[in-house]
Amino acid sequence: MTATVAEPLTKTATTRARTARVRRPAGGRRVLVALSAYVIALIFLLPYVEMVITALRPPAELLSRGYVPKHFTWSNFTSLWKTGFNDNLGASLKVAGGSTVIVLVVSLPAAYYTARRRFRGRMFFLLLVLATQMFQPAAMLVGIQREFTTFDIANPLISLMLVNAGFNLAFSVWILNAYFSSIPSELEEAAMVDGTSRVGALFRITLPLAMPGIVTAVIFTFIGAWNELLVALTFTSGRAAAQQPVTVNLNSYIGQYSIDWGHVFAGCVVATIPVIVLFAFIEGKVVGGLTAGSIK
Repeated sequence: MTATVAEPLTKTATTRARTARVRRPAGGRRVLVALSAYVIALIFLLPYVEMVITALRPPAELLSRGYVPKHFTWSNFTSLWKTGFNDNLGASLKVAGGSTVIVLVVSLPAAYYTARRRFRGRMFFLLLVLATQMFQPAAMLVGIQREFTTFDIANPLISLMLVNAGFNLAFSVWILNAYFSSIPSELEEAAMVDGTSRVGALFRITLPLAMPGIVTAVIFTFIGAWNELLVALTFTSGRAAAQQPVTVNLNSYIGQYSIDWGHVFAGCVVATIPVIVLFAFIEGKVVGGLTAGSIK
């Protein structure tokens, strides 16, 4: 009787030992992958850490060999606003925000119609939209400048909104078209059977489900317009400093014989904050948009 009971116990212990041996490498791989991810993240974060540290360096220690300064100072940040940086920050917010709104207003109906309707020339239209991304903005700069000079638009920020919206429109149309195509049209048909109009089904069903694509288009458009320099430098050349975006203003700290590194790095730190805030604010919408609108 004792031998009969001991045999199953021995088999159970052996099975557990084999399971433990099998699971150990999986746990080790998990730790290795996590450490690799942290190392890669640290490599990408080091330039930003250096940017913050340099912005906090006093002028006497800018050329110091030490990675961490002996003293920290906030004078670069406090004096930055005295140069009119707040006006430049507002100009960049207007250009990036206006470009994002224009892109959404134009790309949402275009992407939805091309995803739900199989009309003649549909693929040619999408390829034509995609072809606009193949042109280098620098090659079209002279023509764009002459065109807006002919329009005689007094405010250069409006011109920058339109140009940046045009540069980012193709990407937004394609990614939203892919998201709308992946959403079954039966969901809209079921909503219309319940008495909802097509526009109501679009706003109540399709748009919430396509929220990850909309958020992606918003982020890419905003960042693209926020970081744009070449067109902004051309359009705002000779204009008042208050009408120049942040990218153009940061270039003004670089002189012929000296560079104001303190204000350059302090301005770069401040310029990254709106993008971080935007991403933190709408990042939760990506997960929420995956299930919102799928049930009544």
